[in-house]
Amino acid sequence: MTSINDFNKLFKDVWTGGIFGVNVSEIIIGFIIFLLFYILRSVFARFLISRLHKIVKNTKTESDDVVIEVIEGPLKFLPVVIGFFIATSYIEFSNELISFIENVNRTLITIFIFWLLHQLIVPFAFIIKKFEEQLTTALIDWTLKGLKVLVIILAIVAILELWGIKVGPVIAGLGLFGVAVALGAQDLFKNLISGIMILMERRFMIGDVINVKGEAEGTVEQIGFRSTMIRQFDSNIVMIPNFKFAEQSVTNYSRRMHRRIKWIIGLEYRTTVAQLKNIGNNIKNFIDNDDAFANDGSSYFHSSYVRIDTFSDNSIDMLVQCFTKTTEWQEFIEVKEKLAIVIKEIVEKELAGFAFPSQSLYIESLPSNVPEVFIPPKK
Repeated sequence: MTSINDFNKLFKDVWTGGIFGVNVSEIIIGFIIFLLFYILRSVFARFLISRLHKIVKNTKTESDDVVIEVIEGPLKFLPVVIGFFIATSYIEFSNELISFIENVNRTLITIFIFWLLHQLIVPFAFIIKKFEEQLTTALIDWTLKGLKVLVIILAIVAILELWGIKVGPVIAGLGLFGVAVALGAQDLFKNLISGIMILMERRFMIGDVINVKGEAEGTVEQIGFRSTMIRQFDSNIVMIPNFKFAEQSVTNYSRRMHRRIKWIIGLEYRTTVAQLKNIGNNIKNFIDNDDAFANDGSSYFHSSYVRIDTFSDNSIDMLVQCFTKTTEWQEFIEVKEKLAIVIKEIVEKELAGFAFPSQSLYIESLPSNVPEVFIPPKK
């Protein structure tokens, strides 16, 4: 009987002392409170989000709808923060643990605040994209990524400060480390600076068709921190380091106003002057009266030229040069085909012909007073 009484007394002491001097019953009740909030976090988030959806349903802007979608994660985390705070408030901790529990609560609240700020950067993109004409799509993406990284860094700094870790010496150490890294990663920083210059100077943007002399020709698909991805016309991907664009000339085909057609048409030498004039005038009239060509004469790029160019070895060469209004490849080749067919019809109608490389062989007969040379037959 004495043993049972001693066990009961010991059990009560353990139950009262609990863990770190905290009553076990308080720990259990606090755990139940926290577990209840954790279970109800999804219900709370869905209820609140459904209410917010009803509020912004009648608005015309998309940004508020995106805000509701991106804050779902932080809203699910909020009941956890509240539940942990209420649970720890119910439990009577010892003086040694009060400071630790308070820091944990502050840390959870800090995580919630910075997580919310991190998510709100996504709808903030709608505001920045209004300046997409002044900036570029890639520069906007870089800005948003930079803001997200900045929020994460600030959150880490704030949490470290809560736990008494001084950030200043850490930053100073990282600064020295950064200098050492910079000396060994000059190419990385050179590419990064070149990428920034590309975006600031708007040399090209995503979707532009460019030709980098000696490197690649194709469509720009991505402008990264270190390199730019170009998809060539054979569908292959080429990654070009950004510093190459500072050293090589870049032709941006997407910036052109028109596409040029420049042909040399070789006509036979038997073509008469009247035929040459009629062929040139008819081609010129077709180009000037067709809406597919830029031909108002306001500038060099809005003028067409059909003239006799040179007398070559096998033909009379006629220059045909004009500019199409479209810059789209498919429409351009359709206009070229149409012009080629019209030129052939005009030449055939004038009963003229296209020249082709040929040689004429002239054989002269020997004079009568030249004696014949006898060549004996082979045995």
